[in-house]
Amino acid sequence: MTPLLSALVGDDSIAVLLTDTAQVQTMLVVERALAEASADVGWISTAAAQTIAATVAAFVPDWEQLKQGMARDGVVVPALVSQLRGQMPAIHRDALHKGATSQDIIDTALMLQVGRVLALLESRIGDVQAQLSDLRDRHGQKSLMAHTRMQAALPTHWAAKLDSWAQPLGHHGAALEHLRNTGLVVQLGGPVGDRSSFGGQGDAIAAGMARRLGLSEAPPWQANRECVVGLGARLALLTGTLGKLGADIALLAQSEVQAVTLLAGGGSSAMAHKSNPVIAETLVALARFNAGLSGSLQQAMVHEYERSGAAWTMEWLTLPPMLETTGASLRLTVNLLGQIRIN
Repeated sequence: MTPLLSALVGDDSIAVLLTDTAQVQTMLVVERALAEASADVGWISTAAAQTIAATVAAFVPDWEQLKQGMARDGVVVPALVSQLRGQMPAIHRDALHKGATSQDIIDTALMLQVGRVLALLESRIGDVQAQLSDLRDRHGQKSLMAHTRMQAALPTHWAAKLDSWAQPLGHHGAALEHLRNTGLVVQLGGPVGDRSSFGGQGDAIAAGMARRLGLSEAPPWQANRECVVGLGARLALLTGTLGKLGADIALLAQSEVQAVTLLAGGGSSAMAHKSNPVIAETLVALARFNAGLSGSLQQAMVHEYERSGAAWTMEWLTLPPMLETTGASLRLTVNLLGQIRIN
């Protein structure tokens, strides 16, 4: 996304949680948790786990080598593990990443990153709900002409309109909170997803990782992408709700309707009298954009056998922009609701 476009539709607070730096740092956290949980059950030595923890804490990645590794392997973990091992005593190198595969690290790190994003999204949903509640308290009893199929219908009140915007947000907020509390799960399956590479200790190691990382336990899910695709669907529902709000405000602010006035609309280079509903229109565009991305993400459900590089890559292309788009939509809605005057 270019800097100019990002100023309109981006979200720096979300984007920083999804950068390469954030991802690699989170992967290092997962590698440390894997080592410590493995030491707990005797899969590796305590000394090895302590060495891994110290190496992770002091690690500074060679980004050029990581880029080369990503281009070569299709995933960054082999190059990352190689760099880490190069900074460890030879006696403990085999203990790093023992029994695990790249997907264990990447997917578990993704769950941690998603958790941080969801906490921010939930907070912003609360902000929007508070604004809508305040508008209802102040203007709920004012009359408003309802419209059906773009035609004037019957008189109603602003309370009904504001409730129609607010009620879905409660469902979305509760769903995201439930997902953050119980649906973000450790992925630990080993090379083929059956935990056979952990000497019979795979379940115990996964449980130890979950405790350390604040995630839930689950059987290996490397080829079952329900949690990821389901998250994308919820994000599309949320931005769809905000897009409907934006569409309503843009229509209510029309010169011919004037049910609301935008106190800080966008200007025109040729018509100084205009106050364009820029934010409202942007919410509509973002809702449609996320709907399209959700359809693409849905295709990541189809994995060939025990792992699909194509489906996995589809997730990397679609889920991060969906998260940022959702954050931007909530941020813009907060701004928009602060700029309308109900007439």
